[in-house]
Amino acid sequence: MGLLDKAFEMLGDNHLPLMDSRTRLLQAALSLIANNGQSGGLHGLAERFQEAGLGNIMRSWIGAGPNLPASASQLKQVLGEGQLQQIAEETGYTEEEAAEHLSEMLPDLIDQLTPSGHVPPGGVGNMSALLDHFMGGYH
Repeated sequence: MGLLDKAFEMLGDNHLPLMDSRTRLLQAALSLIANNGQSGGLHGLAERFQEAGLGNIMRSWIGAGPNLPASASQLKQVLGEGQLQQIAEETGYTEEEAAEHLSEMLPDLIDQLTPSGHVPPGGVGNMSALLDHFMGGYH
């Protein structure tokens, strides 16, 4: 089951029947940080960055101040080929394009979800709440 399939399963039938690649990429990105997502939520994703030796990048996205950039190759390192391939298939992008777009999208998403400079103890919310926040209830 793909990331978006899992996201849609969590949401029930309340999703757009037709979505462009950018929307599907946003949903894939949100599924990486959602409490009920495949990566163990934002806490889990932060751990994966730490394990890859890139914890400082994730800390900059969560904390106050400027966000450090993450390259597509660094994101590939954190996510792994399997998960990135899955995202690419679901979005219609190549793996390289998916990694590049995610490297641009994730810092802003995570920064917006952590305005106090830390991950809330209960996480950033489930997939449905995140979609409401970022898509204005259009799912």
